[in-house]
Amino acid sequence: MKILFAASEIYPLIKTGGLADVAYGLPRALSDMDNDVCLLLPAYASVLAQVEHTCQLGTLDIWGDGRTHQVTILAAQHEAFAGTLWLAECAALFERPGNPYLQPDGTDWPDNAERFCVFARAVAVLAADQLALNWKPDVVHVHDWQTGLVPALLEDLPERPRCVFTIHNLAYGGHFSRELFERLHLSEHWWSSEGMEFYGGFSMLKAGIVYADAVTTVSPTYAQEICTPAFGYGLEGLLRSRAWKLSGILNGVDEVAWNPAHDPYLPHYFSAEAIQPGKTQNKQALLDQFGLGADDEASAQPLLGFVGRLVEQKGIDLILQAIPELLAHTAARFILIGSGVAHYEQWMNQLAAQHPERVAVYIGYNEALAHLLEAGCDLFMMPSRFEPCGLNQMYSLKYGTLPVVYHTGGLADTVVNATDENIAAGTANGFVFYRPDAQALSGTIHWALQHYADKNHWQQLQRNAMRADFGWQRSARAYLRVYSAVH
Repeated sequence: MKILFAASEIYPLIKTGGLADVAYGLPRALSDMDNDVCLLLPAYASVLAQVEHTCQLGTLDIWGDGRTHQVTILAAQHEAFAGTLWLAECAALFERPGNPYLQPDGTDWPDNAERFCVFARAVAVLAADQLALNWKPDVVHVHDWQTGLVPALLEDLPERPRCVFTIHNLAYGGHFSRELFERLHLSEHWWSSEGMEFYGGFSMLKAGIVYADAVTTVSPTYAQEICTPAFGYGLEGLLRSRAWKLSGILNGVDEVAWNPAHDPYLPHYFSAEAIQPGKTQNKQALLDQFGLGADDEASAQPLLGFVGRLVEQKGIDLILQAIPELLAHTAARFILIGSGVAHYEQWMNQLAAQHPERVAVYIGYNEALAHLLEAGCDLFMMPSRFEPCGLNQMYSLKYGTLPVVYHTGGLADTVVNATDENIAAGTANGFVFYRPDAQALSGTIHWALQHYADKNHWQQLQRNAMRADFGWQRSARAYLRVYSAVH
């Protein structure tokens, strides 16, 4: 199958979130299954600095916001990609420093509508093989609002390819004005409540939902959640009416980069078949690195970790509210890694200053520390209020670090609660709470620590966790079924 895979970010070239990981891992798995996959990405300045052996495939004149842009399609090479990599180069739109969506002050680039309308038009032109490259896709797979216009732009093509649109986070809708709709010369017949129109403006994400042949999200539970007012951001009615073409497919994880049996960031390797002594040795290394004591007594006490953005969605406030009570009534230690809202950074630092022997903090992100934390902790706290898929809970499971999660989205689909029934069935791999507040989180951690006290039982839970299949091959097979089903 020929698949054109277009996204606004792809790891390791440029990444702001989980979309980049999907845009890397899924095409690679599809290629391994003998599909012909071509990746298309905007040619951001930082991307051009990383690729090699670029050559021009052709130039397109594409209408933007009241002006025409010359977009050059480049073929490029990078060691991370064995297959075809194309870049849409337009210096006026994409060759700027920093985040692909945000200015240095954290606000949106003012021309985002134009930037990603032009990119979407480039995707459609290439899907029609208007550069005469002798390659026409069977399927065009696009992602999030930045490519939401592509399904609509494809609708009038002769021998139109099938189009699949994946929602990674419905909270980002790509909302713009009616005036911009007109200046971008978008077709008037798309302007209706059944088309792109959304409360007087238009939504690129809505366009993707309406005009794609199939719509997917990144977990089965999130696919259900976005059809409700609590998670639908005003699109829940539309999604319910399109339920026949909506499905949830759990993301995968990179099983080469995230594998405790040969993770280069770890001082000691371990596996589901031989958890000890490697797991404890990594715990001692982690405790030592953060100055929490690396002796046998310290490593015997439970160690809880967190890695993530310090924002309300991730539930960091619930963790910070729960820690003082847990410090008072348990022997647990805590290591927190992340950056984000200044108030949460200050709160974390304050807790570490008040309890230096039991709370350690790293403000920022460090790949090596993230791997060591996943390997060295006993429990991973992930109380996200919503989580379309989530990756850290899957990393934790693979590293035998049992997750404590709120029952939502991909967390609900990957973490099997340690109830008596699930323990007896051999499926339990973590701890789940069902009310998004600090008391529920704290109570669940207390319950988890009771399990931790029984070392043989705990190792069985770890083995259950580490044996789960979260590889991209599983996800790729599910996407191939979607590609084949749409017409």
